[in-house]
Amino acid sequence: MTFQSLKQFLHEIPFNSHVGFKLVRLHKDGVTIECPLRPELMNGAGVLHGGVTATLADVAVGMALARHLGRPRAATTVEMKINYLRPAAHGKISARSHLVKVGARLCCGRVEIVDSEKRPVAAALITYMILDK
Repeated sequence: MTFQSLKQFLHEIPFNSHVGFKLVRLHKDGVTIECPLRPELMNGAGVLHGGVTATLADVAVGMALARHLGRPRAATTVEMKINYLRPAAHGKISARSHLVKVGARLCCGRVEIVDSEKRPVAAALITYMILDK
């Protein structure tokens, strides 16, 4: 998939547009997407809600998988492990995904999430199941 087609696919999912995800870069083994931090994405402590961080990681692997397979396919997350390393309160966060293994039905990807100053915010390991043939 090209950058433009993957960008379009990202925004076909209304939640991704609502949160503000943006495709930034394609890599041989994954993608980079980012999310600007806005007040409505913060938790009660005034830092980015962990669910937004987890969703960014999840979407980064999903986009990498669609690109690897050459087209969007029906797939779903079956497992996610995320370590939160530091809170983010301003600027943006960026997620760089790496496809670790793509099989006939399961795909494993890892993600590094950093803040505007390139400091680690989170690390995730995500497994997707490909649902269609």
